[in-house]
Amino acid sequence: ALHLHETDNMTSISLPENIPTPCFVLDVARLRTNLETAKRVREEAGCKVLLATKAFAMPAVFPMMRDYLDGTTASGEHEAIMGHEEFGKEVHVYSPAYTEAEVQRLTKVAQHIYFNSEEQLARFGAIAREAGCKVGLRVNPGYSNATLGGDLYNPTAPGSRFGEVPAMLDSVDWSGVDIFHVHALCESLHEGSVGLIEFVADNFGKYIEQVSSVNFGGGHFLNKPGYEVAALIAAIKAFKAKFDVEVVLEPGAGLVVNTGELYATVLALHRNEMDLAILDASASTHMPDVLEAPYRPDIVGAGEASELAHTYRLGGKTCMTGDVLGDYSFPEPLLPGRQLIFTDQMHYSFVKTNTFNGTPLANLAIRWEDGVTEPISNFGYDEFRRRLGR
Repeated sequence: ALHLHETDNMTSISLPENIPTPCFVLDVARLRTNLETAKRVREEAGCKVLLATKAFAMPAVFPMMRDYLDGTTASGEHEAIMGHEEFGKEVHVYSPAYTEAEVQRLTKVAQHIYFNSEEQLARFGAIAREAGCKVGLRVNPGYSNATLGGDLYNPTAPGSRFGEVPAMLDSVDWSGVDIFHVHALCESLHEGSVGLIEFVADNFGKYIEQVSSVNFGGGHFLNKPGYEVAALIAAIKAFKAKFDVEVVLEPGAGLVVNTGELYATVLALHRNEMDLAILDASASTHMPDVLEAPYRPDIVGAGEASELAHTYRLGGKTCMTGDVLGDYSFPEPLLPGRQLIFTDQMHYSFVKTNTFNGTPLANLAIRWEDGVTEPISNFGYDEFRRRLGR
């Protein structure tokens, strides 16, 4: 089992020898605590809460998660199939564009299909409706409170391909729309959630009066320290009272923030004007948001560069020069074989891993509430080769 103890207000975790690195480890006890927040929102606000599988998709814990949530929301056909087969409750799906054949297949696994524009709605909405699905239209509200990555993660940035623009909404046949959908946030605290709800209420009322449901999308960072859940609940209740519609939220990262880590091992040390450490974990292949966002993940027991006695630039073992995780300092010198633990790695990291350079995928493991840690993958050459076709 993994062992937890508190050291200098940080969680220190030791990995059992039978789980090789790199490895993502989910802590179910912490996940359950986060899900209790979702349960509170569902019950006190009287709304639906869905898991956005684009951020977190680990079917091994879906049986536990389904007790707290109303279903899943997918960003494409394969995620929708997974939600249907593995989660077993409501399946919502949105994509910026569909083919006719894709929509027809989706009607077999999803009960709610969202279209990105009036054009897509006009072409394919009838197919979804005739199959008995609820039909949604995504709207770009022109409001955002995205806090990560600038325009890269701002769904309403200038030129965004996500959602119909307000100027086109009067041309929409709202008689064929059940759900008004906005997704405008990214890692937002309650100010963003409440701001979005109030902005939509103030600016889109005449359209909301024509639908039965409003989906406020994801990006609600429900379990981030500082998020005032009571403020979100109050805003949802006020919105429902004003419009008499069902309200849906679809957080991803907000459900799994701070529920797991990525374990890595120092493979080699090097020197080129500064001390360097090469790891078996890679930004390019295991934590791509480090380069895309960009951001610097925390490491248990490490500090900022020069904060502690020994500073190193950490990088992966791929051939990409920019495969750098950041500069960190440690109280003692690093040695090959030293284990490092990157915190808060359950959202968007393992679902975006790749096998560039033939780098092995980081494995997955679950620390159950009884303290037992169970590996749930064994990625190796076969997985790398399979992805390259016959």
